[in-house]
Amino acid sequence: MIDEENICVEENLVYDRPETLIDTPMHYCPGCGHGVAHRLIAEVIDELGIQDKTIGVAPVGCSVFAYNYLDVDMTEAAHGRASAVATGIKRMLPDKYVFSYQGDGDLAAIGTGETIHTCNRGENILIIFINNGIYGMTGGQMAPTTLVGMKSTTSPEGRIPELMGNPLKITELVAQLPGVYYCTRVAVNTPNNVRKAKKAILKGFQYQDHKKGLCFVEIVSNCPSNWKMTPVEANKWLEENMLPFYPLGDLKVPEI
Repeated sequence: MIDEENICVEENLVYDRPETLIDTPMHYCPGCGHGVAHRLIAEVIDELGIQDKTIGVAPVGCSVFAYNYLDVDMTEAAHGRASAVATGIKRMLPDKYVFSYQGDGDLAAIGTGETIHTCNRGENILIIFINNGIYGMTGGQMAPTTLVGMKSTTSPEGRIPELMGNPLKITELVAQLPGVYYCTRVAVNTPNNVRKAKKAILKGFQYQDHKKGLCFVEIVSNCPSNWKMTPVEANKWLEENMLPFYPLGDLKVPEI
């Protein structure tokens, strides 16, 4: 007979909180993909045994709260400047594993220049890019990644290309740069996609040992609050609208 006493034993453990993931109350909106992304980063750091060798850079926006959840050395950067700060850290401490964790408004709008030039120089860091198609923390404004027709507080009638330009596929853009060693797009909306996202983050950290250039991992996520949807509705909308425009998969892989 199976009961609680003989089920709750170590050999039956399915999942445990990673050591690098701080045990703190979650403050993100219900259904937000940031929490999943944080967990994956923590799992990868634990599995690689690099907790004491990892330094993260978080900018302004929802991404800034990464330092509340990851038990590694973290520093904050001015809005858009995370990749520039990560560059300085990596050059001074080349044996550390350095990553930036940035949202689309931060990386692809305010930080476009820093992002492009960091990638073009081939800095030996990992950039983790959360794309939810909108500015999250500051009120749901249109971002460079906002889809055509997608409503936001600054595009209440939907994004109109003739007035606001087309959505920016920043990952396709940086994949063309010779300094980028590994470039991929993943998502965290389904269990299968979560597993693929973890593998991509793992490679992003491991490839720093190759010293061949920059690793860029885009994570397509949702923003239920600013999309004005439930978490379930947001994941469905992501599947039907975001992923056709931002298709998942590797854009550039190392020739090993």
